[in-house]
Amino acid sequence: MALLDRLRALLTRKKPGHLVGARRPSAVARPADAMQEDALRARLIEDPNDIEAFKALAELVRRRAAGVGPADPLTAEQLPPDVRRASDLAGWALSEEIAGNPRAWYALVELGRLSLEDDHEAAMRRLNGACERETTGRALAESVRMLREAGLPGEGLGLGVGHWAPKDHIVEAGRQVVLAALEADRPQDARRHLQTLAGAKDHAAASAAMAELEPRVAAAEVGNEV
Repeated sequence: MALLDRLRALLTRKKPGHLVGARRPSAVARPADAMQEDALRARLIEDPNDIEAFKALAELVRRRAAGVGPADPLTAEQLPPDVRRASDLAGWALSEEIAGNPRAWYALVELGRLSLEDDHEAAMRRLNGACERETTGRALAESVRMLREAGLPGEGLGLGVGHWAPKDHIVEAGRQVVLAALEADRPQDARRHLQTLAGAKDHAAASAAMAELEPRVAAAEVGNEV
């Protein structure tokens, strides 16, 4: 029994946070792109929110799981359903793996995106978790942008209202909140958040964002009066 307990402990032992993302030892022959994978994983160990490295690694594991070459956006949807599912599962597994690092927030945003259609409530929990892990507003900006791109600006606005800290967050977080309000047909909210954006620490970036957004907010207000 003692031996079984030791084996069970070894199999269930979690990696330390600083090793999450490292390649797992395997007796299987290394694939041709193993060096590229190792380099990307090394970047993610250093910074689990290196978005460029995460996306590159996700593409690598997806196409490896699907048994295809580099992704082609024109043919990706033509993959057989079982192959596409294998690809999606590989992307999901990678996101869950990286999200195991307590510093990782981008992987939670990706998990939120992947689960948005099938489990909306769980997706929003993951996005809230990402925003709670990150304090500069980058996670909030990415989360609201993702929800907008998914056709859910109202959800993005709600997430922004719950997490946006104008004086502490990057300007892009506030910009995304204003855009979400506009796309949700909430011009009054857009105006209020645009005015709040003026309190950002980065005055130059805030001024640029306000100059960009002001005409759109004004147009939405006029349209709402008609």
